[in-house]
Amino acid sequence: ATQMVESMIENPVPTRAEVADLQNAVWDGTDAVMLSGEAASGKYPLESVRAEAAAVLEAESVKDLIMPRLFDDYSVSEALKPREMDDSKRRTKVVASLGPASWSEEMIPKMIAAGTDIFRLNCSHRRGGDFERVYPLIRKYAAEMGKKVECLGDLQGPKFRVGELAGDPVMLTNGEIFEFGICKDDSDTIRPGRITMKPTIEQNALVKGCQVGTTLLIEDGLMEVKVTEKLSDTELKVEIVRGGKLKARKGVNVPDIEIACAALTEKDIEDAEYLLQLEPPIEYICVSFAQKAQDLQELIDIMDRLNIPSDRRPKICPKIEKPQALTNIDGIIAKSEALMVARGDLGVELGVNRVPFAQKLLITKAKEAGLFVITATQMVESMIENPVPTRAEVADLQNAVWDGTDAVMLSGEAASGKYPLESVRAEAAAVLEAESVKDLIMPRLFDDYSVSEALKPREMDDSKRRTKVVASLGPASWSEEMIPKMIAAGTDIFRLNCSHRRGGDFERVYPLIRKYAAEMGKKVECLGDLQGPKFRVGELAGDPVMLTNGEIFEFGICKDDSDTIRPGRITMKPTIEQNALVKGCQVGTTLLIEDGLMEVKVTEKLSDTELKVEIVRGGKLKARKGVNVPDIEIACAALTEKDIEDAEYLLQLEPPIEYICVSFAQKAQDLQELIDIMDRLNIPSDRRPKICPKIEKPQALTNIDGIIAKSEALMVARGDLGVELGVNRVPFAQKLLITKAKEAGLFVITATQMVES
Repeated sequence: ATQMVESMIENPVPTRAEVADLQNAVWDGTDAVMLSGEAASGKYPLESVRAEAAAVLEAESVKDLIMPRLFDDYSVSEALKPREMDDSKRRTKVVASLGPASWSEEMIPKMIAAGTDIFRLNCSHRRGGDFERVYPLIRKYAAEMGKKVECLGDLQGPKFRVGELAGDPVMLTNGEIFEFGICKDDSDTIRPGRITMKPTIEQNALVKGCQVGTTLLIEDGLMEVKVTEKLSDTELKVEIVRGGKLKARKGVNVPDIEIACAALTEKDIEDAEYLLQLEPPIEYICVSFAQKAQDLQELIDIMDRLNIPSDRRPKICPKIEKPQALTNIDGIIAKSEALMVARGDLGVELGVNRVPFAQKLLITKAKEAGLFVITATQMVESMIENPVPTRAEVADLQNAVWDGTDAVMLSGEAASGKYPLESVRAEAAAVLEAESVKDLIMPRLFDDYSVSEALKPREMDDSKRRTKVVASLGPASWSEEMIPKMIAAGTDIFRLNCSHRRGGDFERVYPLIRKYAAEMGKKVECLGDLQGPKFRVGELAGDPVMLTNGEIFEFGICKDDSDTIRPGRITMKPTIEQNALVKGCQVGTTLLIEDGLMEVKVTEKLSDTELKVEIVRGGKLKARKGVNVPDIEIACAALTEKDIEDAEYLLQLEPPIEYICVSFAQKAQDLQELIDIMDRLNIPSDRRPKICPKIEKPQALTNIDGIIAKSEALMVARGDLGVELGVNRVPFAQKLLITKAKEAGLFVITATQMVES
């Protein structure tokens, strides 16, 4: 659970990182993947369910080709090892793409200090003298700072795009037949019934290479057309397979054919000649859309023509973006010193759900040949807009390291995003932590693997899917109209989040789930998720209070209603749970506020209700923000009065609910509290739900054997676990927890930020 497809709260398709995270969870052994806000309150609840279902189905189809990750003598407590904080130990490089957000003279040294090892110069944007200005700055500041910093020139490669519009965007409707051809003249623009492309050498080759049955993907695969008739080398008839609103200059991909054109365009040749004359010499040059060995020979021929001596020649780095490259990988590797798994166009051409397995195959193959491997595209895409990565993105980064990558790349996150420095630091910290446990992780592929295995047909039969999709219900998905649509989309388990049990919504929704599942002949289960203890700061006396590093504040339980948060004092309301939290703190205890954005440390314990704390990581403190205390096992009941009331409601449902989750389970006794309620209510054994602890506290990892003994299911709840354990320690903990729970026969749910974007 948690942030598995977080991007889909706002977007209709998942990122590459989110798909990789979902599929690695399946290969780790999870039984289910969960949608939280994506299904409960996001814009695309149905698309989120379909995305998770399709991703896990494809992962299952190659699961027999994937080996277990952990050694037989693993221990869940290995997840509690201290975080690796010494960046000097890091071996995995961070590649940062330069652009307006990062290429000023002020930003270059900051990007280096943040952890950038290689700067990418994207020749798609080589104009106005920016490269001429930036390249000397990189070399200057790297030398001044005593850092080894390399540069990578990325040639644009052939571009395939539809042409201009005659007027408004053109609606493509499924089943319609359109003309698709090369522009006859400047007035031959896109209009109803006709799609055109400008007459470049590359685009002429694309249309000429199409045959009846060839698929063309438009705008990153959002629209799809299929050739029904070939009229000439420049004119086709196509059927609209997946429609949409077609705008000008949108990209075209043709995964079925090897396009018979030079790999390097006139622009690429000019850019390569510029890059090859740089002083000092550039370290890498990327060839985009490499399909075969000859594509790389074109760059070698330019170096030969310019008489570039061997000691000044950059490493040739093909970008693997076409399915044909997988077939021709041996020849491509023979001409290369590096390789980039370029997951953007590869995801369009191969299908995004086939990329994570292809990534493992390509990294392994290239590493065996001694190449330097870069994994790229949508690794921390959410950081274009947000200062921290999602759980899915961290898991994707770390799995790439465990697959063997030498470098991870930032694209828009560093070139044009709001948080370029934070993006570099996030990647550096994630890969460093992954390296620290790499010796505990086994290779994933069998010795007889083949890269061409990535080209197996996509698995499209959802009836074969065994991994369940858990969808959290909320305003976006719990109407009578939406429930059957959610079931049809692929939901197997609906989550009823008791944090939001109010106003009769559960009483209305539960019968609807059972009614429509029965009518549709689908097996659909339900999971009641108890809220658990809540730990939050109190109310404000006025405006938000600024916490400044090094300041000393009072931190205590409110003495009365007027004892609110103000400069110099932070308070919490006097609940049983919050009294227990403050009482459990000792000198040195860390308290994390607002998902760890702020951090304070206890410097003095005045009483069981009053502390003095030092601000370690400051910020602007607002009312009612969450508090986490990873260092201590909080001595309070696992079930609050609200939880007991909610559990009693859930246990009386008809038909019986299948699962009940206990939040913040720290030890076996926390689950016994729910068993005691079932005993008190005389719930017969055949009507008792499966008890499912949510693993959110580090203490649960120490006490995992006792917790498992009281459980029939287990949720890896990556949200609060990421706050308490540290987000960079969660992917390894996830592997350990899934393996341990599966060995005990438990049903395992992986949750939080799976397709959050």
